[in-house]
Amino acid sequence: MEDIVIVGAGIAGLATSLGLHRLGIRSLVLESADTLRADGYALALWPNAWKALDALGIGDVLRQQHNQLISLVTTSVVSGLPTAELPFGGDHEVRRIDRKVLIETLKNELPECAVRYSSKLVHIEESGYFKLVYLADGTVVKTKVLIGCDGVNSKVAQYLGFKKPSLAGRASIRGHVEFEDRHGFEPKFLQFFGNGARYGVTPCDEHGVYWFFTYIPSLADGGIEEEPVKLKQFVSTKLGNIPDKIRAVFERTDLNSMIWSQLKFRHPWDLLWGNISKDNVCVVGDALHPMTPDIGQGGCAAMEDAVVLTRNLASALTRKASTGMRSREELEHRMIEIGLSKYGRERRWRSIKLVSAAYVVGFVQQSDGILLSFLRDKVFAKLLAGVLLKMSKFDPGKLVDS
Repeated sequence: MEDIVIVGAGIAGLATSLGLHRLGIRSLVLESADTLRADGYALALWPNAWKALDALGIGDVLRQQHNQLISLVTTSVVSGLPTAELPFGGDHEVRRIDRKVLIETLKNELPECAVRYSSKLVHIEESGYFKLVYLADGTVVKTKVLIGCDGVNSKVAQYLGFKKPSLAGRASIRGHVEFEDRHGFEPKFLQFFGNGARYGVTPCDEHGVYWFFTYIPSLADGGIEEEPVKLKQFVSTKLGNIPDKIRAVFERTDLNSMIWSQLKFRHPWDLLWGNISKDNVCVVGDALHPMTPDIGQGGCAAMEDAVVLTRNLASALTRKASTGMRSREELEHRMIEIGLSKYGRERRWRSIKLVSAAYVVGFVQQSDGILLSFLRDKVFAKLLAGVLLKMSKFDPGKLVDS
């Protein structure tokens, strides 16, 4: 028996558990893997994410380990010339951080027994005011609240009626390089477009550099994702007209330091009509709003979700009893349902905007058509860069309403 069960020990799951823990509310995180999953190399954290991390109490810890970026620079790989530079001024805090450091920092702030590993969810059933969570090892966990943070292929989202995410028609390759000496890059977010590809290079600290590369797969590629050597060669042929220093980042990448994946997203209309929460169940992070990485908001939005959910759930659990309820269990169940429903209302339109913006920005930036490429490089460059800033201007608030 557990009061709150969270499925998935990724960014969303650990952030949600930490938010609840800060308010003295215990939760159990079920992780299917036998250890903490810290793969993925790095991710950009924009101002909205830092507001969420500050609310969770770990913002300053992460700031000490990662450099703040000063601008976003976009460059055409056809001409080799910059098309726009957008300064990160004022309170616009952007840093590229190590995903492993983020995951471990979240986990280390939780009680030792907060995460149960080798706990794969296989089935969910109702049992009065509770949910029964069946695990692959035969364990059955009875819970008052079930929170799905189990990623793009979420079983909890399927339980709520969401369809499986759709393929975006693009693939992503991500990599990381550790330089023995300092890499010498300025603290800038560098993005490159053209030749049907979109990629970026960003320093994480004085020695680590993260890169990503997205493209449209075709049958002519010949299954390169299964052969790291060919995958690396493919990326090299698509880099275009860029400085040798940028090209060297890709060339120095170890074959074991690359990850290939298909990009998936949830259609905005599925979010419009779908059940973000139902009864005493809800979804958070990629389980709710899987999106393409084109505005860098996947992990940021997950932490927004965690703060908003924590605030609404905690408020519901501490609300005083009302008349007309037949039992304490009925009252608690009703308050939980109200809290999760309020969370869903707050996150629905925000999720729709993020998913839509990411898809449109990616489509325009990666287009190889003559007209659209011209407009992107000559007209839309600053506009598209500005979308990244606009989407990050969001404050999820504190864990407790002031």
